Amino acid sequence: MGSELHLTAWTSDEATATAAFEAVFAEFDRLDGLMSVWRDGSDIVRLNAAAGVAPVPVSRDVREVLLDARQIGEWTGGKFDVTFGALSGLWKFDHDQDNAVPSRADVLAKLPLIDYEQLIIDERASTAFLKQKGMRAHLGGIGKGYAVDRGVAILRQRGLRDFMIQSGGDMYVAGARGDRPWRVGIRDPRGPADSSFAALDLTDAAMSTSGDYERFFIKDGKRYHHIIDPDLGEPAKGSRSVTIVATRSVLADGLSTGVFLVGPDKGMALIERLPGVEGVIVTEKNNVLVSSGLANRLLVKAPPTDAP
Repeated sequence: MGSELHLTAWTSDEATATAAFEAVFAEFDRLDGLMSVWRDGSDIVRLNAAAGVAPVPVSRDVREVLLDARQIGEWTGGKFDVTFGALSGLWKFDHDQDNAVPSRADVLAKLPLIDYEQLIIDERASTAFLKQKGMRAHLGGIGKGYAVDRGVAILRQRGLRDFMIQSGGDMYVAGARGDRPWRVGIRDPRGPADSSFAALDLTDAAMSTSGDYERFFIKDGKRYHHIIDPDLGEPAKGSRSVTIVATRSVLADGLSTGVFLVGPDKGMALIERLPGVEGVIVTEKNNVLVSSGLANRLLVKAPPTDAP
């Protein structure tokens, strides 16, 4: 899934924890085999190949992710859209790729292929269908969150109660770390990779952060990052990072991207409307917005680094 997976358990039963960890790693690999756009025969690869032709059978896991993605798409007015994959061949942000800015004409030609409402999920037939040829689904903004939730379920089934799962910017903490809650940091968007500007004490909660520092390049003094506005086909503006706290990792993952896309003001208004959801936004002007449920819980070490 393009990220390292870190597991921690607070337990005296090392054998049980080790076996549980192995099961979680296996589950992540299984889900990657279903959801990756890079693995031949995955559900998503087959779905994209059949775009505009016919529905394809997909697993229950993929259907569940797509349904959650649709819900977040509706909450964000279509800004969160898993059919953004049509643009993935134009924008390239990995270090071994040519980080050229695509022509506006090439981007505009792809925009009609981005529309989550044209992704049809048929629960009765266990199929999914992209209605236009050339459409491409991509679960990069939500798949890891779903995998974290599956990992949480496995660890609980194996008898563990106090643990942490982290994959990239997605995390779930359960129980406690000894006699205290888990303390998790929020990265400084312009600081070193291992620096945080704030922290939260959490238990039995998911946290996800999306930022313009994760995959990006700078050209002619301008930062281009991987969170693409589906309406414009360009990197979204307004925020440097968005951190979401929720009960499920799949929602935290999707909403951190979705709130980033709608912008700080509308994004914070959305966070405040959704039950069980809290958030912290660092705006492009380096202001820190905190939802009401975290106002007295966020531990700010220092203001985020003020740099371009």
